[in-house]
Parts: sequence; C-alpha cells; structure tokens
Amino acid sequence: MLHIKSLSEGLDLFKALGSDIRVEIVKILLDNNGMNMNELASRLNITNGALTSHIKKLEECGVVTVSSETSGHGNQKICSVHLDKILIDLQDEAKDENVYTTSIKVGLFSDYEVYPTCGIASGSQLIGQVDDTRYFSHPDRYHADILWFTKGHVDYVIPNFIPFSQKIDEICISAELSSEAPGVNNVWPSDIYFYLNDVSLGYWTSPGDFGDVKGIFTPDWWFPNWNQYGLLKMLVINHKGTFIDGLQISDVTIDRFNLTSKSNIKFRMEVPDTAEHVGGLTIFGKSFGNYNQDIEVRMSYSPIDSE
Repeated sequence: MLHIKSLSEGLDLFKALGSDIRVEIVKILLDNNGMNMNELASRLNITNGALTSHIKKLEECGVVTVSSETSGHGNQKICSVHLDKILIDLQDEAKDENVYTTSIKVGLFSDYEVYPTCGIASGSQLIGQVDDTRYFSHPDRYHADILWFTKGHVDYVIPNFIPFSQKIDEICISAELSSEAPGVNNVWPSDIYFYLNDVSLGYWTSPGDFGDVKGIFTPDWWFPNWNQYGLLKMLVINHKGTFIDGLQISDVTIDRFNLTSKSNIKFRMEVPDTAEHVGGLTIFGKSFGNYNQDIEVRMSYSPIDSE
C-alpha cells in the first residue's frame, strides 16, 4: 500500500496516472501478473521507445518496477505492478500539538518466541546464523532492519511521551509485512495477529512471501531467493474499533485500554500455531523492501478531563 499524506505529495503519481495509456499499462500488468517490454509494446501497438517513456514515469512514482530476466532469447526487461492499494489523504495532516509520532526499529523488540525458518539482518549483513533463534537475543539485533520467522511472536514497547494529564484517543501503526516461506513463494498465506497490551485486536492474512523481483530498498548483497518486499499495512485503533487499511477487523476500541501518559504500551505481532494459515511473518525496515520506513507509530491524544 502507498500512503499519500497530502495532495502535493501525490503530484507525481497523479501526473503519471493522468494518461489513458499509462492506466492501460497498469491494467495489463495486473491482469497478466507482469509482462516483458516487447510483449507489452506489441499489446499496446506502440514502439518500444514510447513504452520506455511511459514505464519510466510509472517507475519514478513507485507504481511499476522493472527487472531483468535472463532467458533463451537473452536479457528481457520485465515490468510489474508493486502496489496493492493507494491511500490518499485529501486533507493535509493536521499540524497540531495533539499528535505524538515515533519510529521503532525492527530489531528493537522487547520479547520474542520464534521458530525456524527464521533470521535477522541489518542493512549490511546477517546477524549470526539463519534458523538459529539464539541470535534474536544478540546485541546487534538493535541494528536489524529485517526479521522473519515461521511461527511465534515479537513484542515491541511503544514509547509513550504524550504530555501529562492526557489520554490516548487513537493509535496508528504502519509496517511493511509479508509471510515467511522456505525460500520465497508469492502464494503463501499467513494469518498475522495483532495484540495491544495482550488484548487481541484481530488479524490480517498476508497473501505471500514476495520474491518475484528485488525490493526497491533491499540491499544488493541480499540473496535473490529470499524475502524481497512486503505490503505496507496500516493498523488503526480508535473509538470506533480496530481497522487495517480502513477495513474493520474487530470491535476492540481504544477505550478498552484507558491509555494515558502513564500507561505502558506493548504491541505484539504473532503467527500462532493454531492459526488457519501458519505461513510465518517477515517485518521490513528502512534498508529493505519497497518502503523507506521502520515501524511507524502515530498517537492522537486529548486532555483527560475534556469530557
């Protein structure tokens, strides 16, 4: 998911999609799960040069990625659509003093229980050995920008530095996530459950462990047959319930937790062995995947006595 937080921020995207032929390119790529440049140009009845210009505009705004694939006919450029959703805030985000934001590094978990296949890595190297759960306790984990496991959980303490005598009205957490398959498998469903202070918020089913093309920010040293990118998911808990990407997943509201400036806040992501789809979890940070971010948290608050 691409989250555009203002109209001005989305200007390049709007320009790229403000063309009938580029919209048609996106439709064809979605229908065919990607296509090489020669086939796409033939399908559109345009020259390769004209197609290259259109693809470049779509690539620059992150809608399409291009990868090289070696075949019996030499190297071919394969075009693919990487976005599953585009979320646009028409109204600019409020610049007031009633919002606290913070980022949490992927490796900054406070507790864990994980099972192989599993591993952890920084943007420059693996941390320890893959499939050895002991390295989830290694001091270097604080530098990690990716972690993965087949089942189990990781817990994060959300920093709570809202002003004194305030209550939390909404928590928004965004992270790039995917399943975890042995190697990669784009069709590998996994039920990923979310908890706040040990209360289940609901779950989201990741469709796969994506490795068809290299992630935009995934480092060059990373192994081509390992997790490459995920989907950006936005989890929101407010007075109406709990939502992922705007779709309600449970009736659990923020009021259930009575969170104030004095509250400890623990967030868990888990793939339990009792889930219908036990397909693992991969969490991507800034140095990996398609989104240049860690686990991002936004909390809205108001005075306790405002009611």
